[in-house]
Amino acid sequence: MSTRKRYWLMKSEPDAFSIDDLQKVGVEPWNGVRNYQARNFMRDGMQVGDGVLFYHSNCAVPGIAGLARVASKAYPDETQFDRKSDYFDPKASREEPRWMLVDVAFERKFDRVVALEEIRRHTDALGEGFALTSKGTRLSVMPVTAAQWKLLLSLE
Repeated sequence: MSTRKRYWLMKSEPDAFSIDDLQKVGVEPWNGVRNYQARNFMRDGMQVGDGVLFYHSNCAVPGIAGLARVASKAYPDETQFDRKSDYFDPKASREEPRWMLVDVAFERKFDRVVALEEIRRHTDALGEGFALTSKGTRLSVMPVTAAQWKLLLSLE
């Protein structure tokens, strides 16, 4: 298994869970992901200590609001078993869970959101494979290369 640090961008709608919310609680399970590719990134790719760009989506100014880190290995998302949850999955079982999550720990909040509009101005430097600026990509969890991480942090 690789010990190299990896980087990720994780999206959350700030009216549901914001960087301020993460700052208050410190560590939070990243639950409710119901996309197989995003789940696979958490289950198979994320390692404790990996860097996370915390991205506010579906809001007035979408963009990177702060930094977090992966704080646990992947484990089953309990919301899949909860009939009262919006994320309940009747096909999931404790013996064969379908949805996994990781815990995410607060690192720091940016002084200002690095807006998607600003990020798009750097599309060439980020590369055409950067999922956030690729057309049609709606993933809530996506990998970020070390070079992309460095560039995005420089925009703060």
